[in-house]
Amino acid sequence: MELAASTITQFMADMLLPFMRVSGLFAALVGISAKTVPTPIRALLTLFLTLMIMPVVPPVDISELVSVGTFVLIIQQLIIGVAIGFVSAMVLETFVLAGQVVAMQTGLGFASIVDPVNGINVPAVGQFYLILATLLFWGLDGHLAMIRMVVMSFEAFPIGEAWFQPEQFREIAHWGAWMFISAVTLSLAPIVSLLIVNLAFGVMTKAAPQLNIFSIGFSIAQIMGLVIIWLTLDNFTHHFEVQWDRAQLLVCQLVQVCGN
Repeated sequence: MELAASTITQFMADMLLPFMRVSGLFAALVGISAKTVPTPIRALLTLFLTLMIMPVVPPVDISELVSVGTFVLIIQQLIIGVAIGFVSAMVLETFVLAGQVVAMQTGLGFASIVDPVNGINVPAVGQFYLILATLLFWGLDGHLAMIRMVVMSFEAFPIGEAWFQPEQFREIAHWGAWMFISAVTLSLAPIVSLLIVNLAFGVMTKAAPQLNIFSIGFSIAQIMGLVIIWLTLDNFTHHFEVQWDRAQLLVCQLVQVCGN
């Protein structure tokens, strides 16, 4: 059996372009994009998913695989996948930011560990919130929702026919404001509680100047911080669901499937 060069080129293009979009998703998706996940495993997952969606992706008319036009298409597919996965990453960064705010207010910021996702040192409270958010993300099948979105993106943005508009990039950037708003909302209760504790210490210092407030205030603030974090964990799931719903709505608007 003989295969024409055009047939081989078409097959490689039909596999390469969806592969780049899916690889862009996995490069930014929560959990799979972590540095602890081996690159060969991530590549095999990308290849497996690409082979599954290849039959439903319309073929792209490409005469030359190695050309400037093909390179531009590859970059476009990569950006589309990264943009979809980046939204899920911003959801988890919301809780990392909230944990950092709480840690700095309670004096627990001195305890820091290495974040396996970003490879940097973060406060232990932020890492604790990140672990909880990651477990909720996988427990609510967030990874399946993101994969579904990237598959639907082939209908909204056919390869070589459609592309993100400037307004859509602006929506992703503006959605970052929700990350800071949600982080402040989540950390508002601990901040107010610790403010009350600090006011109580101020009254104690005024009433008993001989009391060394710096020797006991720091320890009590840390203990109260741990207690407050424990008491406010009940609201964590609610905040995550609200933030995740906003993220899914944004991705639906990007891939134009809000009505489905």
